[in-house]
Amino acid sequence: MTMIEGHIVPKVPDGVPVWDVDPYDPTILSDPQAYYADLRAKGPFAYIPRYGVLACGRYAETKEVFGDHTRFVSSRGVGLLDFKLEKPWRPPSIVLEVDPPYHAKTRTVLARALSPKAVAQLKEDFRDAAGKLVDELLEKGTFEAVEDMAEVFPVRVFPKAVGLKQVNRRALVDYGAMVFNALGPDNAIRRTALAKAPDIVPWIMEQCARENLETEGFGATIYAAADAGELTEEEAGMLVRSLLSAGVDTTVTGIGSALWCLASFPDQFERLKADPKLARPAFEEALRYTSPVHTFCRTADVDAEVSGVAIARDTKILCVLGAANLDGEYWPEAERFDITRRPTGHLAFGTGIHGCVGQNVARAEVEAVLSAIAEKVGAIDLTGEAVWRPNNAIHALDRMPLRFHPK
Repeated sequence: MTMIEGHIVPKVPDGVPVWDVDPYDPTILSDPQAYYADLRAKGPFAYIPRYGVLACGRYAETKEVFGDHTRFVSSRGVGLLDFKLEKPWRPPSIVLEVDPPYHAKTRTVLARALSPKAVAQLKEDFRDAAGKLVDELLEKGTFEAVEDMAEVFPVRVFPKAVGLKQVNRRALVDYGAMVFNALGPDNAIRRTALAKAPDIVPWIMEQCARENLETEGFGATIYAAADAGELTEEEAGMLVRSLLSAGVDTTVTGIGSALWCLASFPDQFERLKADPKLARPAFEEALRYTSPVHTFCRTADVDAEVSGVAIARDTKILCVLGAANLDGEYWPEAERFDITRRPTGHLAFGTGIHGCVGQNVARAEVEAVLSAIAEKVGAIDLTGEAVWRPNNAIHALDRMPLRFHPK
């Protein structure tokens, strides 16, 4: 048995092209569009020998693999490592990296904590915070969009919603980036991220303990489930930590990507200003167009077949969500950013039972931000180059200088 990056190297399926590419090359991670197009052109799947994986980037196959939890499981890790064969650097997520029936128990608790009713109660706070932040940035003039807005807003509102008493912006943002970088190979990006773990992880664990949370908030709801016997105390703590690993960095990325889209396509910003109700569709289109989560893995738990390709049990599959969301065979004029598109079915929030449980919170946060911008900002100027940060699972901006002009 040959292994690469902690998983079994499969036999190349008949008819599948072998492609000598490194999808984790920093240049590809920073500017992936050509890689996405090449992957789709290879056919339903391509075999990447550098990592011993199949990769899919067309919409149909990616959605099928990503959404079929019976054949292609998450419990063996959503990164390259196969948890069945090797121990991960941290305990597996008891939402993202488990399968039914255990998955139903933890997801039920999280869904209750993040219910539409609970999120609705936060929307006014989100709107107030977004309006104040936009006012601050209008007064400031030129600002750094990632540091001054994309990172600021989620850290102002989300830890409070969870119930954290202490907030450390750098630790919260870096924790999410670290978790997502760990899904990739043992490259310099992953090693640099994990080097921060001794400083960050103990602080995160301490803040997520019951005694360090407010008596109201998402965290309190989760610990109440432990009191009711639905979870253990340890499981409750893990769920609260999962909120911080998945609920901050991805929203930071989503806000940054939406700002980049509106700055890069001023005609679409004009549409948003004319009809601020397009804030939500604008965010959905930004998710489709930029795919903040660019790649997640699945593992074939049985011998399977997809689009005529025989996939052997134990095969790791890269589901390249960024490529699927730009598939012109599914999305008309896929390369065009259009906030009137209403792209129902994009894969940025996942699909099937592993669809992002916190997507309602992310939507409420970013809708508040985009609505405030539409109301208060007359024009958005890129005042320098937008630079994207290489990450093994997240397509995120590193920096982007902007200027908001008042209406």
